[in-house]
Amino acid sequence: MSDRTLTEAPATASSSHVDAGDEGYSKDLKSRHINMIAIGGAIGTGLFLGAGGRLAGAGPSLAIAYAVCGIFAFFVVRALGELVLYRPSSGAFVSYAREFMGEKGAYTAGWLYFLNWSTTTVADITAAATYAHFWSMFTSVPQWVLALIALAVVLTANLISVKYFGEMEFWFSLVKVAALVIFLIVAIYLVATSHDIGGHTPGLSTITDNGGLFPSGVLPMLLVVQGVVFAYASVELCGVAAGETENPEKIMPKAINSIMWRVGLFYVGSVVLLAMLLPYTAYSADQSPFVTVFDKLGIPGTAGIMNLVVLTAALSSLNSGLYSTGRILRSMAMSGSAPKFTGRMNKGKVPYGGVLFTAAFGLAGVGLNYLMPKDAFELVLNFASLGILGTWGMVMLCSLLFWQRSRQGLVERPAYRLPWSPYTQIITLVFLFTVLVLMWCDGGVGRTTVMCVPVIGAMLVVGWFLVRRRVAKIAAGR
Repeated sequence: MSDRTLTEAPATASSSHVDAGDEGYSKDLKSRHINMIAIGGAIGTGLFLGAGGRLAGAGPSLAIAYAVCGIFAFFVVRALGELVLYRPSSGAFVSYAREFMGEKGAYTAGWLYFLNWSTTTVADITAAATYAHFWSMFTSVPQWVLALIALAVVLTANLISVKYFGEMEFWFSLVKVAALVIFLIVAIYLVATSHDIGGHTPGLSTITDNGGLFPSGVLPMLLVVQGVVFAYASVELCGVAAGETENPEKIMPKAINSIMWRVGLFYVGSVVLLAMLLPYTAYSADQSPFVTVFDKLGIPGTAGIMNLVVLTAALSSLNSGLYSTGRILRSMAMSGSAPKFTGRMNKGKVPYGGVLFTAAFGLAGVGLNYLMPKDAFELVLNFASLGILGTWGMVMLCSLLFWQRSRQGLVERPAYRLPWSPYTQIITLVFLFTVLVLMWCDGGVGRTTVMCVPVIGAMLVVGWFLVRRRVAKIAAGR
């Protein structure tokens, strides 16, 4: 059968699999919410804060790293989109892992995702506290106090209802997109007019006169890839949100397809312009590169406004993390592989047990900010990357097994699908393994993180033996 025939297959895919974790949710997320959630997932803390330190380390070649990782991020979310069109589920890839790999697969996928977001929660509140220190009124406030305030505010809003989450994420994303569009316009103008910025004349010469594309060689660009992967950590969020929207078959393809050009425009475009505006040595890990540029311009108030925007990005990511883990944990709790209380819903149809469970790990992050405020972000970033690699790997494995079953005639693929299967899944899995190797080669915290992989594996095995009887009992009663 040709690729054209496959593409034109009817979109009426059906599944006999029923996930108990999908019951009880409202369908209050609209098309505009899903579209902005998709944008928010593609624009986060990894760009607004993380790009500063990575640009200082890898130079302009960071744009290449963002482009390559962005392609694989698109493959992952496109694979998830195909599964969503096959069977929308708030349990997302955990639910698909349960269908194609059994309860062990669902258990592994869910807890790897939780590892991702529980550590990302710490990264987000750390980023929010770091941004707040930009303003003199907060300079004297300890970082851990600001981190606690950020967690408390977003947690409260997240517990109300999914409609409030959708509205909050809509406006958070709108602010981020508007700010980046303004930055791109201003940056293009500055480059086109060769406007002086802090004693530097922007343009291509800023790159060529400061070591070129690879000022420190190719290796630094390769070594920042694991951090760049973190920048795309939320792209799968729209797949989780599909379970709480009407007509996902109409909304999801448009939202997912738009991720690719957003990656090219916002990530790659922004980094290229940042590299042309100032020498890569002008940026640092402790300040957003966008704030650095506006600070150098010397225009009163602009740096403060941009800092407010990047603070919004951190709160948006935190909001998304609490939302998605709440749904994933509920799916797991209903099958017995997560604590029973994480499956509880409140009157607003929010799985508050799972949300609070994730927030509890955020409190541990507050303690980390108290003990080591300077290193908290980079430390949790590496562990979050492990969770991301595991989550993306599980999505691609589910996609591969789904493709295999479709070839056997057991399921029908929807018209909207991941192109070039199964090669796309295999290449993406090889890429994810390569990122793990690069983390080891990076030494320091990266190598220590990889050394923790066997420990995480052992914890998953022990955890499975603790819950397997409950899982079997619930499965037998269905």
